[in-house]
Amino acid sequence: MSLRHLAASMLGLLLLARPALASLPAALEQVLRDTSLPSSAVSLLVQDVASPTPLVALNLEVPRNPASTIKLVTSFVALDVLGPLHRWPTEVYLLGPLEHGVLHGDVLLRGRGDPYLIEQELWRFAGELRRLGLREITGQLLIDDSYFAPAPRAADAFDGQPLRLYNVQPNALMVNFKAFSFHFAPAANGREVLITADPALPNLLIDNQLRPATGPCHGVLAHVKMAVLDPVIANPVVFTGDYPHACGAQTLPRTALTPEAYAYGLFKNVWAQWGGTLAGGVARGLRPVGQKPYYVWYSPPLAELIRPLNKWSNNVMADALLYALADPTHAPPLQPQDGAREIERWLDAQGISTQGLVIENGSGLSRQTRVTASTLGGLLGHAWASPWMPEYLASLALVGMDGTARKHLRKAPETGRMHLKTGHLGDVAAVAGYVLARSGRTYAVTLLMNHPTVNQGSGNVFMDAVLKWTFQH
Repeated sequence: MSLRHLAASMLGLLLLARPALASLPAALEQVLRDTSLPSSAVSLLVQDVASPTPLVALNLEVPRNPASTIKLVTSFVALDVLGPLHRWPTEVYLLGPLEHGVLHGDVLLRGRGDPYLIEQELWRFAGELRRLGLREITGQLLIDDSYFAPAPRAADAFDGQPLRLYNVQPNALMVNFKAFSFHFAPAANGREVLITADPALPNLLIDNQLRPATGPCHGVLAHVKMAVLDPVIANPVVFTGDYPHACGAQTLPRTALTPEAYAYGLFKNVWAQWGGTLAGGVARGLRPVGQKPYYVWYSPPLAELIRPLNKWSNNVMADALLYALADPTHAPPLQPQDGAREIERWLDAQGISTQGLVIENGSGLSRQTRVTASTLGGLLGHAWASPWMPEYLASLALVGMDGTARKHLRKAPETGRMHLKTGHLGDVAAVAGYVLARSGRTYAVTLLMNHPTVNQGSGNVFMDAVLKWTFQH
């Protein structure tokens, strides 16, 4: 162990040995009184990354729901265990003879959990297949997503909203996060409402029952209702409601289709752009045992992928990382609990407390996940002393500027001086990360709040107060 890592571990042990302070600084106590947020609902740790003594330590050992701040744990443990250059393979198998660019049979794609197989990447992927000489596919597109066990919960299990993008479940062959942007606009003839989907997939069926209307616009969700006729295949998509002309153009981000149907539709689109043809439909399949892949596509490296994951709090990417942490220690199909156990082992190995730790998934979209401020703060201290600190720091949102922290402390002295991860759920508000203070010191900050009022304004008020107070030190 290097002296730097030894110092970080000792700092963590010293922190855990200190009792939590009984009260907050007077200025922060006043903010709690003004917002009627009880201090018993708050865990707070503010610590100079160069000092073993916390500046503020309150309720450090109380396990709380961290919402999306648990992504700080998932992403850094993945960075340290897998390495910043880790890439995910997607394998291509040709199930038939290839003659003069024509495949007489099916093509099979086997996913290994690539968390960032977005449209642009799939387009490049298809281009590589064309350069290798494949032109026509006379059979079907087969999808092998057996590397992951089926998602442990249904998409509507969290809040009954299966079509929301944050509820997309991880899949070993997840393409473009299974995301659509549905665009609405009144037609020029005034007698209909136009609907387009981006991406426009050939196998997505849209049943447009929207009616043009008069009156004020109260936002797209007030006027447009979306449903799927068959929840098993998540298709066709039905839109109903009265759409006022005053709404003009509006966009609704949602998901639809099964993972394999979405992958088929988008692959067929990009394949055609490269001049390729695909005659058949889509089905699930398994890779042929003993056959070498025709081609293997690799994702961008992990050090690049944690930036969109943390800055924009991408749930499906974070969940995929939890599966990746189980590989290669577990044989497929991989399970999220295997990855959760690897995180706990890693924390134990670094001397970071796992008291009260519960990890249901990698994203924090959970009612069961729990972590203490001492655990999250200990990880932040360890990460600061890590050789991967620059990559990790760059993945966090810049306060007042980008990501999920872009609306906090805008046009203030603190703007751009904090790298943060925020988290919000019902009754949960949290923030954790690093503050470059006015003094030039850098502080690791962990704030976890679990209370019914935190989503009614008190959470953000106290969060900004803590960040401003830290910046002044």
